[in-house]
Amino acid sequence: MELNDIKPADGSRPDRRRVGRGIGSGLGKTAGRGHKGQKSRSGGYHKVGFEGGQMPLQRRLPKRGFKSHLLKYNAEVTLTSLSLLEATDIDVLTLKQAGLVAEMAKVVKVIKTGEITRAVKLSGIGATAGAKAAIEAAGGSVA
Repeated sequence: MELNDIKPADGSRPDRRRVGRGIGSGLGKTAGRGHKGQKSRSGGYHKVGFEGGQMPLQRRLPKRGFKSHLLKYNAEVTLTSLSLLEATDIDVLTLKQAGLVAEMAKVVKVIKTGEITRAVKLSGIGATAGAKAAIEAAGGSVA
């Protein structure tokens, strides 16, 4: 076998469709493009969302909503996940090492979902009013 003998397996590369080559081919005359209209002409097409000059749907609908690009730096932690941690002194670094918040997180807040029974000391972490009350009721503190 030589490099110039290599060719793909039979049937793995179907022949290109040859349009406009007579009636017998089944793709003669209009070459599968139908009759008249923009799509039948060479170079005739339009951009995505174009509706023939009518105001496109994405421009007819009102603009709505906003998503802050700073959201990726915020994270939430539940009381349940805090109670599963071994440490009693908890800060952002502890939560990142435990895998409870993303590495990118800068601002972390504890939310009141679940319960906490042991005392934990939070530093550099925010808490909702309900979560703060639950932590302090268990003998912990939020700094």
